[in-house]
Amino acid sequence: MFKKKECVAMLLAGGQGSRLTVLTAKTAKPAVTFGGKYRIIDFPLSNCANSGIDTVGVLTQYQPLVLNEYIGTGLPWDLDRNYGGVKILPPYQGKKGADWYKGTANAIYQNLQFIERYDPDYVLILSGDHIYRMNYAEMLKAHKESGAACTIAVIDVPIEEASRFGILTTDDDGKIIRFTEKPKKPDSTKASMGIYIFSRHELAKYLIADAEDPKSSNDFGKNIIPAMLAAGEKMMSYTFKGYWKDVGTIDSLWEANMDLLGEHPALQLGDRDWRILSRHENAPPQIIGEGGVVENASVTEGCAIYGTVKNSVLGENVQVLEGATVIDSVLMGDCVIGEGAVVEYAILDRDVEIGEGAHVGKPRSEAKGIAVIGEGTKVEAGAVVADGATLPE
Repeated sequence: MFKKKECVAMLLAGGQGSRLTVLTAKTAKPAVTFGGKYRIIDFPLSNCANSGIDTVGVLTQYQPLVLNEYIGTGLPWDLDRNYGGVKILPPYQGKKGADWYKGTANAIYQNLQFIERYDPDYVLILSGDHIYRMNYAEMLKAHKESGAACTIAVIDVPIEEASRFGILTTDDDGKIIRFTEKPKKPDSTKASMGIYIFSRHELAKYLIADAEDPKSSNDFGKNIIPAMLAAGEKMMSYTFKGYWKDVGTIDSLWEANMDLLGEHPALQLGDRDWRILSRHENAPPQIIGEGGVVENASVTEGCAIYGTVKNSVLGENVQVLEGATVIDSVLMGDCVIGEGAVVEYAILDRDVEIGEGAHVGKPRSEAKGIAVIGEGTKVEAGAVVADGATLPE
């Protein structure tokens, strides 16, 4: 007889991530490289491991191959367990046929059997496209003490950005009295982080009712949360004050990478008490060659720098050859920047080759947007890739 789990985490990792353009053409958004040596999904998985949550269901759908291979048995995050651990949960054939996940709530609904297998008291719902370090155990403690049916993690955002989020209005005790999905005129700056803890039986009750409603969008923010509030369920907010960023766009992904740089980086990954773990392949030490210049940059193992790198994040095995310049850019790994080439204000996916004398992007102060080059693309010698352009188109 297996011991029941107090809390099971369900990690939503099936989104297409179309706003990341070519970066998600061959891979799911949570498997996109971040910070040179990580994938986006490393953050919620590491948070679970550090928080003592050892059972995680990862719900996949769009382009799951790279993500499935990357997670594997869960060993890097100490989630390789016979009972519990990390489990990949794609849509599957059931008695009533097979169906894609229709929304965030439907994805969890289709996997209620997985949750019930562990008989948990609580279910933690996570998103696979956020960069942050968070102790879920503290949020669970607050949820249990409040006796709420649901607790939603919130972060304070500038009022001018509030319309991009689900916005909560609370009383002085943190009890949620109103929730509005992406309001045009927000009355609060408390934004939902897409992190929920539900008491398990209440979650199942509302998911089943939602699945039976043909008019529902089967979404937590649009349907489940409003339905619970309307029914008078006790719902609480949990304020998070650390670093958190939704990296669902090219701009936000670039900004989060830049937040790793500087004397006092906004996102501090060097904290040994809360490590972000990854399945990072071993690579040789980086080389800074004679004449190589590196200023305010994150350079991962295996890189060889013979040119100039400034204010940039480089993944493993990147080569910047003599006379080449990389500024204000993110290079995800295994890239070659040819002699005399210039890369400015750009994101290069893995295995990109920039030919000799080519020029990608413009200085950030002049550029219309971030130039983005997809996996395996070769830019010919002397070619010019315009600022804000995407290759392949």
